[in-house]
Amino acid sequence: MSTNPESEKYFVAGNGSNSDEKSSDHEKGYSHHDEAARAPGTPGGYDPILDQYTDAEVARVIRKIDLRLIPLCGLMYCVSLLDRTNLSNAAIAGMTVELNLRTTNPDRYSVITLVFFLTYVIFQPPTTILTRFFGPRIWLATLTLLWGATMIGFGFVKEWKTLVGLRLILGVLEVGFVPVHSRGSQTETRWDRAAFSLVSSTSLVLGTDAITCGVAGLGYLFLVSFPDNEKAKSIHFISEQDRRLIIARVNQDRSDADLEPFTYKKWLGGAADWKVWAYGLCFGCATTVSYALAYFLPLILNQGLGYDTGTAQCLVAPPYAFAAIIMILTGWFGDKYKQRGACVAFNAMLCIIGLAVMGWAYGDTRARYFGTFFATAGANANVPSVLTYQANNIRGQWKRAFCSATLVGGGALGGIVGSTVFRSADAPAYVPGLSVAMGSQVVILITVGILTFVFKSQNKKADRGEKVLEGLPEFRYTA
Repeated sequence: MSTNPESEKYFVAGNGSNSDEKSSDHEKGYSHHDEAARAPGTPGGYDPILDQYTDAEVARVIRKIDLRLIPLCGLMYCVSLLDRTNLSNAAIAGMTVELNLRTTNPDRYSVITLVFFLTYVIFQPPTTILTRFFGPRIWLATLTLLWGATMIGFGFVKEWKTLVGLRLILGVLEVGFVPVHSRGSQTETRWDRAAFSLVSSTSLVLGTDAITCGVAGLGYLFLVSFPDNEKAKSIHFISEQDRRLIIARVNQDRSDADLEPFTYKKWLGGAADWKVWAYGLCFGCATTVSYALAYFLPLILNQGLGYDTGTAQCLVAPPYAFAAIIMILTGWFGDKYKQRGACVAFNAMLCIIGLAVMGWAYGDTRARYFGTFFATAGANANVPSVLTYQANNIRGQWKRAFCSATLVGGGALGGIVGSTVFRSADAPAYVPGLSVAMGSQVVILITVGILTFVFKSQNKKADRGEKVLEGLPEFRYTA
């Protein structure tokens, strides 16, 4: 059975040890491969360097890489989410009064939230290229430092128009933050992203802008360059043998570890694949709800459900803790049973149930609050689910870069919708906003259904030798 290409599997390594003393392949713990696939240097081929590593050695180095990168990338993304979505907490704590945001013509609060996404969309395409040019260590650490300084400026705002300008700047800086930490086999992708999202989900539970600049320093010290940059000192926390194994595994998996020369034709070539746009649509629909809840959940709890300011601030945290649990559980399920679309569909249905309870459990405040758990969990768990769904089903560095741009663009458009649908005039029921949010999840279900049908049909044709998928004979879509 052919292996599927996977998302950005740069960090797949083992501790290079000589295995000549081992008595048999079974005792070494090797994963056996079809002899026909053992052609080094060919797309999807098998590289002999893989024979020098046992499964236990691979797992040990994976843990080493995980411990270095997942907590740090998660922390950086944590402050990123915190800095872009903490407006709602400030709003119920007095910002709406101090900056005179209660006027509804225009709805100043909605304007402040959505302008972030304007620059977030516009500057996304060049940042995917710049990330590759500068490398994640310099690029991400610098951006984190700059947006931390911008957030400090938020504390000195005297009028709402100044806040609009700062939000525009914040969008430029945060769009360049594309944390990449992936390793292992295809079945580890979703678990890896779920663990990353688990760390980042704490952004809605705790944190302060003052730590952002400090996190930037940690990023400069501990982030690493891409493994194909053999001259970079930051990659030397693993051995040269391990680095070579990383490249070999990526090439075996999807044959695109080596950097391809950049051309606009290659980069824009991804636009011809309709599936790329389908992934962006799913991601945009997921972020419509996740951003809506981030920007308006405290306001809904305060104005819609009648909780006082302090209680509303505290009640925001539990739904996100529950969301972290759902992320891990769906990640485990997806990896174990090699299912991606099913996880996305489950999260969408969970979100629909939660939104329905939030909007139509009239007269029962506790039930409506309970609905926020399902809505928050479904929307936020679908962020890593959709990311993994698209990453497993594309190959080629510049197509991946273009797909990254469409995903972030789709997510930003979802943020624009989510930041405008919950209007103050619709309080306390917020029926229009909840209806739009539910509709976005229905779109996800329809899109995943279409993709699943197409993937299974295309895989059958590839199995019969009638078609080559994504330019690689061994490639199979992950439904």
